Amino acid sequence: MSTITRTLGNIRKIGLKEYWHQLNYIGDTKAGVLVGTDAFGNKFYENKDELPLRTRWVDYAKHDYDAGHIEPLWHAWISYMVDTPPNQDPIKATAARPWNPKGHTPNQTFTRGAFKTYNTTKPKIQSWEPFAAPR
Repeated sequence: MSTITRTLGNIRKIGLKEYWHQLNYIGDTKAGVLVGTDAFGNKFYENKDELPLRTRWVDYAKHDYDAGHIEPLWHAWISYMVDTPPNQDPIKATAARPWNPKGHTPNQTFTRGAFKTYNTTKPKIQSWEPFAAPR
């Protein structure tokens, strides 16, 4: 949550339209510099004047807020694992990584496509099966 002076300062910096957009999708108002966009259309921002660990944020292209919608190198930057954004990284510019996703794969938890373990070993304890002997 922000103070009234911070909110009014951000309205002055970003305008009413962007203020309303951020209030609906982020829940807070932030003013920062557009660092770059990824292949999915997400916009990444940074503001060094914010509180620590709140200086970077993403404006998702699709508003279902799944972290899987962010490319791996941008995810490393937004999570503070690396300091340089991927559009300024010399390694990313020279090498194409085959593991980068071509598109978004949604989370399959609680669906038919979810991962389920399959055990092929014989259990050490056998379950009891009732047997009725003929009389």
